[in-house]
Amino acid sequence: MTQSAPPGRPPHPAPQAPGILAEHVSRAFGSVQAVSDLSFAAPRGAVTALVGPNGSGKSTLMLMLSSLLAPDAGRVLIDGVDPAQDSAAVRASVGWMPDQFGAWDSLRVTEVLEVMGRAYYLPAPLVRRRTDELLDLLDLVPLAHQRAHVLSRGQKQRLGLARALIHAPSVLILDEPASGLDPASRRRLLHVIRSRAADGATVLVSSHILGELEEMADHVVLMDGGRVVDSSSIRDLASRPRPWRITSLHHQALAEALGQLGVRHEEVLPGDRTASGHAEVLVPLPDEATAARLLADLTAAGAQVIGFGPATGRLEAAYLASDAAHREGAL
Repeated sequence: MTQSAPPGRPPHPAPQAPGILAEHVSRAFGSVQAVSDLSFAAPRGAVTALVGPNGSGKSTLMLMLSSLLAPDAGRVLIDGVDPAQDSAAVRASVGWMPDQFGAWDSLRVTEVLEVMGRAYYLPAPLVRRRTDELLDLLDLVPLAHQRAHVLSRGQKQRLGLARALIHAPSVLILDEPASGLDPASRRRLLHVIRSRAADGATVLVSSHILGELEEMADHVVLMDGGRVVDSSSIRDLASRPRPWRITSLHHQALAEALGQLGVRHEEVLPGDRTASGHAEVLVPLPDEATAARLLADLTAAGAQVIGFGPATGRLEAAYLASDAAHREGAL
């Protein structure tokens, strides 16, 4: 006999199912088609980045994945469960953090977490324990008795993440979680997200801060016009083209070495025209293996290289290479 999950606790997920699965999902608001025939999967035990310009349908998709919005067509599965069939089970499985903190400004920080814990039918001792753990984890202890309306944007973001984690969800969906965070809080966010994935959770994160998103993500899904237009592992993005910046102690030595090797490049800038005070040049390269060979060749040619690295991150380069990045108003 199969036992059902206790109230407020997610059911045991089917081992073979991805944490998040969207199949041919569409959603319109009147004449506006926000999401159109979209399909993708986010695996368990990994962080999937959701990237796209404003208006690409990311927030609508995340609302559907969180069971807060029903698709017009297609289906969503969360840990193998369709929200249209069992929304209560899905909401017990999902930790949802919207871009804006939302209501409850009159409640104190601890009260926000306690109310959320009770909403998930957690036993009172567990609510108290989880509240204390999350206050410590997200550096909210000094703010525990402050009312939410006096918190800064970054403090509300940390509280929003704690609220999403109160019931230890198996799926975490985060919309712009790093917005308003200071550098130390962003490092803490990275640690929390990677730790949740390491514990087996499915994590989907949307953010415009592509450098930090690349640091925390294992996979990327690129959206545009309500569709998935690209998807890849972060590791596989290493085999895609992007510009590399080369810095040298000597302008002429760098220029001559590049000419000798027949390397296509932008203008070699002398030190008085760069922020570093050294000669610099941008070179488009097809992949990291080619970059490694070029560095060895430049060194052998006496280019006096003191700096050699990507001018953009893998994720940023993939986004900038897309059609979405080149349309007016995309940023």
